[in-house]
Amino acid sequence: METSCIAVVEDDREIRALVVDLLSREGFEAVGCRTTAEFDQLNARRRVDLAVLDVMLPGEDGLSLCRRLRAAGDVPVLMVTAKGDDIDRIVGLEIGADDYLPKPFNPRELVARVRAILRRTRGQHRVAAPTPVERYRFGGWTLDVGARSITAPDGREVDLTAGEFDMLHCFVTHPQRVLNRDQLLDWTRGRSAGPFDRAVDVQLGRLRRKLAGAGGEALLKTVRGGGYQFTLPVERA
Repeated sequence: METSCIAVVEDDREIRALVVDLLSREGFEAVGCRTTAEFDQLNARRRVDLAVLDVMLPGEDGLSLCRRLRAAGDVPVLMVTAKGDDIDRIVGLEIGADDYLPKPFNPRELVARVRAILRRTRGQHRVAAPTPVERYRFGGWTLDVGARSITAPDGREVDLTAGEFDMLHCFVTHPQRVLNRDQLLDWTRGRSAGPFDRAVDVQLGRLRRKLAGAGGEALLKTVRGGGYQFTLPVERA
C-alpha cells in the first residue's frame, strides 16, 4: 500500500520539525515546507495527499494557499490556527479547509484528524481497483459515493469539499429523519470532533448554499429544537 504524502506548511522550524517527525513515526511520508512557495515546488513534482497548513506564514498566508488549493480541488487541507482565533478558523472552513486544529494541539489529536481526513478523501489521486457502485437518487439529483460527486437535475456537478460531501451522504442515507448536531458530528467527524466543535455548523451552512445555488433550496430543512432533515425520499440505484 502506497504511503500517504503529507506536506507540513509551517514557518516555525521547531514546530515544523516536531510535526514532520510525529507523522513520520506514524508511518506517513511527511515533508516540511517553510513557505507556500516551497509547498508549490513540492506539489509540482509529486502528489500531495494532505496539507497541514499554518495560517500565519511569511509572504502568502495559509488562507490564500487554502483558497488556491480549493480552486484546484485536489489537495485536502487541515488548517492550523492560533488558539482562540475563531475568525481565521471560520474563514478557513468557509473557503474550503477540510478541518482545523487550534494551537497548541495535542499530538494524538493531530494524528487522529490527519487520519480522518485521509479516510474521507482516500482514492482522490490514485488509480484504484474498481469498487462496488453506490449511487442514490432523489428528485432528479444523483449522489455517487464511489466518485464522491453530486449531480443536480440539470446535469451540473456541485463542487463539495470532503466534509460537505460526507455530511450530504449522511443525510441521504438517513432521509426524512431528523438528525441532531451531535449525530452529524459523530457520523461525519467521529472521535476527532471536540465537544464544542463548530465545524459542522459552518459546513452545513456551506452545503445548503451550494445545493440552493443548483436549485436544491428545499433539500435540507431546519427542525426547530430538533436538528435538520433531508426532505426527499431517496432511492438507491
